[in-house]
Amino acid sequence: MIVEFAGPDEGTAPLTWGQRAIWEAILHTEPDDHYFNFDRVVKVPGDRSVPEVLAAVGALVERHGSLRTRLGARREPYQRLERTGRLPVTFGAPAATRFDYEREWPLRVGLTTDGDRVTHVTLLFCHLAADGAGAEVAVRDLRMLLLGRPPSAPAPRALDLALWQQGEQGRRVATAAAAHWEREHRRIAATMFPTPVKGSDPPIWRALLHSPALDLAVRSIAAAHGASTSTVLLAAVAELAGRHTGQEISAVLPIVSNRFRRDTMAVVSTLAMEGLFTLEVGLPFAEALRAAGPAALRAYRSAYHDPADRARIVRAESARRGERVHPHCCFNDLRFADPGPAACEPDEIEKARAQTTLTWPLSQDNLDCRFCVHVTTEGVSLTADTRYLSRPDIERYLLDLESLLVGTATA
Repeated sequence: MIVEFAGPDEGTAPLTWGQRAIWEAILHTEPDDHYFNFDRVVKVPGDRSVPEVLAAVGALVERHGSLRTRLGARREPYQRLERTGRLPVTFGAPAATRFDYEREWPLRVGLTTDGDRVTHVTLLFCHLAADGAGAEVAVRDLRMLLLGRPPSAPAPRALDLALWQQGEQGRRVATAAAAHWEREHRRIAATMFPTPVKGSDPPIWRALLHSPALDLAVRSIAAAHGASTSTVLLAAVAELAGRHTGQEISAVLPIVSNRFRRDTMAVVSTLAMEGLFTLEVGLPFAEALRAAGPAALRAYRSAYHDPADRARIVRAESARRGERVHPHCCFNDLRFADPGPAACEPDEIEKARAQTTLTWPLSQDNLDCRFCVHVTTEGVSLTADTRYLSRPDIERYLLDLESLLVGTATA
């Protein structure tokens, strides 16, 4: 099946800061860059036929320019917004293979049917076109289109955001963020995981810790200290990363949505970028958590930065030290809603530890990081390069994280 679309605009622009950041990660992860693909499944309301659903998908692509934008060139990348085109649609789940960034549209669509009725639409996104929050905007608009109530306000454009970032106001924001990166790079170690070990084959592995006890403990700690559960987890991840590597200052790169401004809240694009969070290691965790709040805010502000500024700072600091400077240590809270603080009795938390499980859902050859913690509704996972953190150490880290948080909550 083919969806033909005819949007209201076309044009070219530099990549936005977020697009540039994910493009660099893609280049370092190839040919395993399908790692960055992600999907959303939309339940279709009522009795919608295939032509009706295809029309809604076409209207979605016409509305959001990033879904009809391709990479202009690999060597000197820019974004190329197309006015018209033809989008293939399949029955069943769309292929999860890597995208052809210059030739393929950054959205794949699959339909699930029951007789003549479409029950679900699967949207598979290229990360150059959208991040998780941007995909939720697209999903919301598709639901409205399927209901016959198209959004009335025009959608903000990634092209306009790119031009704003190049302008005077954008440069002021970028300069403030660059000052944070430069200041903190003077304090941190060259990397969080410097010592090679004998790796596994393939070298990249992910362990997933499903721990109701950890979830209860995090919410209880957040209630006791007036913090968000995300800040509690970020502080604990940083503390343990520092303990495992013997660093005095732990440096973690939290992935930040960057949707705090009115002009970025509803744009379908990839805005999420790394901030730089630092934490002194070895303090009592309650004390570390007090320091983590302001440090997290500084890190979130630093995430809205120009990757060219960050690259310049890294080059200068690396040259000064005579070695590459990069934390290679990431934290990504992928939950769309913080469950919020909630006090919990220590006995209930301890009893929940009997439900803890640890599985290994992913392995691959390449990843643009050595240590990546992801928080989802399924649990806390650690994806790591076993040439720097062995599989037993990955497992030990996650179980230590549970112990630290449960021990703090029940003390």
